[in-house]
Amino acid sequence: MSDDAIKDVVRQKYGQAALRVAGGETSCCGSTDSQSGCDPITSNLYASAETAELPQGAVAASLGCGNPTALAELKPGETVLDLGSGGGIDVLLSARRVGPTGKAYGLDMTDEMLALARDNQWKAGVTNVEFLKGEIEQIPLPRDSVDVIISNCVINLSADKDAVLAEAFRVLRPGGRFAVSDVVVRGDVPSRIRRSVELWIGCVAGALEESEYRAKLAKAGFEDIELEPTRIYTAESVRDFLAGAGLDTEAIAAMDGKFISAFVRARKPRS
Repeated sequence: MSDDAIKDVVRQKYGQAALRVAGGETSCCGSTDSQSGCDPITSNLYASAETAELPQGAVAASLGCGNPTALAELKPGETVLDLGSGGGIDVLLSARRVGPTGKAYGLDMTDEMLALARDNQWKAGVTNVEFLKGEIEQIPLPRDSVDVIISNCVINLSADKDAVLAEAFRVLRPGGRFAVSDVVVRGDVPSRIRRSVELWIGCVAGALEESEYRAKLAKAGFEDIELEPTRIYTAESVRDFLAGAGLDTEAIAAMDGKFISAFVRARKPRS
């Protein structure tokens, strides 16, 4: 698939998820996996204490693979940018952590998700938040303008990860932190999985191999690169989800332990 075709598929998938949530349904990828067919990658990521005061629409639209706001060590007064902010859950949580002297930006390319996120912001009564329309390969913010970049299972969906990481480096201030949750591959993955559109939009097939992720971060200019596994996916844990995507038993078995959710940290040099 071309880069533009992948982007269109992702935009359609997440636009439909936003409309379902706005209509009072579930994206089937929220904080619980009680609904039949929910993606196990996106389930049970947030503690109930974190989401108790958030609008239900923000929680229901969560489509991530981790909880970057809990691991990024955000400080009062910092400016945070969430790449691919979706329904806004991580932006709202970040705004709470950086406080009234800080600011949290959310960037998303999907109109329906932006509308949902702004509605959630209004319901939450949060003022130190701004949602921007744009693509993570071309961030609409000036150079050296944010302290921390977070993202939650979105970078793996981009077909041009070098551009994403270069843009992240550009907008971070010297000494700024890259602190994202993402799906990462360990070892070889069958090519038919990489070609599966259903898995592109399910946050799996676009994932980088662990060493490749580190190399691309270094190429972009980052230092102090760390990759910490937060969840390892066995064939059994993803069997029903992947069978629904059309993969046979052999292909599912070949994925056992190959995909992980990870917290990826790096830093822009101070000079």
